[in-house]
Amino acid sequence: MFLGVFGVLASLLATLLLGAPGAVAREPAPRAPEASAAALTEVTGFGSNPSDLQMYLYVPDSVTAHPAVVVAVHYCTGSGPAMYSGTEWASLADRYGFVVYPSVTRASKCFDVSSPQALTRGGGSDPVGIRSMVDWVVRTYAADTGRVFATGISSGAMMTNVLLGDYPDVFAAGAAFSGVPFGCFATTDGSEWNSACSGGTVLRTPQEWGALVRNAYPGYSGPRPRMQVWHGTEDDVLRYPNFGEEIDQWTDVLGVGRTPAATDSPQSGWTRTRYGATGDRAPVEAISLQGVGHNLYAGGMAARALTFFGLDASGPAPQPQPGGCRVTATTSAWNTGLTGSVTITNTGTTRVEGWRLDFTLPSGQTVTNGWGATYAPASGAVTATGAAYNATIAPNASVTIGYQANHTGNSSAPAAFSLNGTVCGAG
Repeated sequence: MFLGVFGVLASLLATLLLGAPGAVAREPAPRAPEASAAALTEVTGFGSNPSDLQMYLYVPDSVTAHPAVVVAVHYCTGSGPAMYSGTEWASLADRYGFVVYPSVTRASKCFDVSSPQALTRGGGSDPVGIRSMVDWVVRTYAADTGRVFATGISSGAMMTNVLLGDYPDVFAAGAAFSGVPFGCFATTDGSEWNSACSGGTVLRTPQEWGALVRNAYPGYSGPRPRMQVWHGTEDDVLRYPNFGEEIDQWTDVLGVGRTPAATDSPQSGWTRTRYGATGDRAPVEAISLQGVGHNLYAGGMAARALTFFGLDASGPAPQPQPGGCRVTATTSAWNTGLTGSVTITNTGTTRVEGWRLDFTLPSGQTVTNGWGATYAPASGAVTATGAAYNATIAPNASVTIGYQANHTGNSSAPAAFSLNGTVCGAG
């Protein structure tokens, strides 16, 4: 099986490499990137390393102060050097940051994503070693702890899920190419392989999947990392149903709805869905590739992951900016409740693809439910994110949304609105 984890340090940092247990790679590694003047270097003595991983680091010739870090995890039968030479992460690091490549030393060359130790924060095995690699880079290069990311292919994709579950306080986001949900590959007999999971027959509710992640770090209440997942519909190694289960897991963990906020096709045969927001940095982004098998990784995909991480300064803006907008808002109140109606009009000359409306509720008001958009948080400064069916607003067209709220006396409508960062005129 082709399992792997790969990562990039964005902001001009370096590249590391570790390894883990896994399965057997059935497909060739991706094409090698252009060579860099900087070199891949093995780092030893980097810290706690219970499963004897190797760490490889790539540091670009030019590194900014407090750079970002990307951990790129390899596939089964792969290695850190193979991820370095066979993917575009090193060339991206030359422009944006540095990369760490973990490398497995066990015979299978697969990462441990199945043992109880691996699925528990600080429990031992590969995740502990990878965490030590990140800590070493942060200490050595004064890296930005708020910009640490994980990515991987196959076994590395599975490890990406595990790292984000075990260490939500370490990683800001992950990108998993042909993986499975956190905990799906769990075994108790020492086996690295779980046929039920690989076959796509391990199906759970979103809440059950989410609980597996939360139980990896009991009591943690801080922010959770964003997740991007990729999967081919014809994957014969880690079957396609795992894609939907990953979406269920991470939308539950991040507390966003499972109805896409936006759906598009960035490339022929691709279907991209975004959950919780419509921009490039949505809480969860999922890309399904029609007719593609397990070895889906190809040139350009890493750059898309980089944009999702927020490390590509030249990438598209998080939200399309309207040329102009107008908002009309009214309320109808009773006792301690009210209904609000908001009409958004695009007064610009280009259509808005995906929208986010920001406004502040009057003091004492709390949204209890809404329609036409998702509302978060429920009080104070609120963002309403359009639904899939009304995500596009053509020039001179309008969208009407609404909400119900409790109030403590002030039942007036919000006074000001902005659409994707553009201040709107009053209706």
